[in-house]
Amino acid sequence: MAVTSRAVYRSWISDNQRWDALELREGDVVISAPSKCGVTLTQRLVSLLIFNGPDLPAPLSVVSPWLDRTVRPIEEVVATLNAQDHRRFIKTHTPLDGLVLDDRVIYLGVGRDPRDAAMSELFQWDNMNHTSLDRMGTRPDAHCDPSPGQAFRAWMEGPIMPPERPSVPPEGTGPLPPAKHMGSLSNILHHFNTVWSRRQRPNVAMFHYADYRADLAGELVRLAATLGLDLGRDRAEELAQHATLDSMREHAAALAPESTEGIWRSNERFFRAGGSGEWQQYFNEHVYRRYYHRINELAPPDLLAWAHEGRQGCDPAN
Repeated sequence: MAVTSRAVYRSWISDNQRWDALELREGDVVISAPSKCGVTLTQRLVSLLIFNGPDLPAPLSVVSPWLDRTVRPIEEVVATLNAQDHRRFIKTHTPLDGLVLDDRVIYLGVGRDPRDAAMSELFQWDNMNHTSLDRMGTRPDAHCDPSPGQAFRAWMEGPIMPPERPSVPPEGTGPLPPAKHMGSLSNILHHFNTVWSRRQRPNVAMFHYADYRADLAGELVRLAATLGLDLGRDRAEELAQHATLDSMREHAAALAPESTEGIWRSNERFFRAGGSGEWQQYFNEHVYRRYYHRINELAPPDLLAWAHEGRQGCDPAN
């Protein structure tokens, strides 16, 4: 049985109503997270389980497409997915309240410290091939190029983009805000909350970038169990070697999102060793206080603990 009510999310690059064109199958896997929160890594881990090894039949962005992305005609994307005879796994940046939840499908939510995600978003923008984006008609107008500090503060204060309304202003209403390339803190926490509030559903599971960094093989075992697969620790250790930062960078041409479309100046740079805590250079005492006030306006304490520390902060299973 599917839950059919949903919010509508549209932006300069995505439209969640494209999901209407796809007929879901028993066993499909949907990976949902904000940008730069570990979707590509989770796709790689799922691929290692589904194909029982590192080899892919096509680039990852073809095998596991970002279905909401409006660049490719939805008919082409659906045709590719319908032709697959393996278990399908699909990427989305749509919160769960914008998807039709189907009991036959596994939904994986992925989290990351919002501040680290914001920093990665800044670096990602610098790595984009804006000529290619302009040619595809998917780049937002570059009305201004704020400094990282300005963009970070605008990201922190930005409102949640309300569902039912496009997340870009109508023509003639003025430029996007300075944090246009980073989304907003409120959007990230809203997305996390749409998974958190549904985590007791048997087909919804939560993973976190911090947990991947702490024990990638252990999280791969947990992911296998979520997908109904049996995976021992020794085999998980072997498979996890193909999902390390170095390995994914080495195979960036096949693993980077939309690697076939030339949107990156460097596919390898997509997999940067950003780690955690780079945001601290923009946090003085005032910003620290404001950040903690802001997050407590936006989300409950248990979700915030998970969002910033993963299962060490708060285990979603409890």
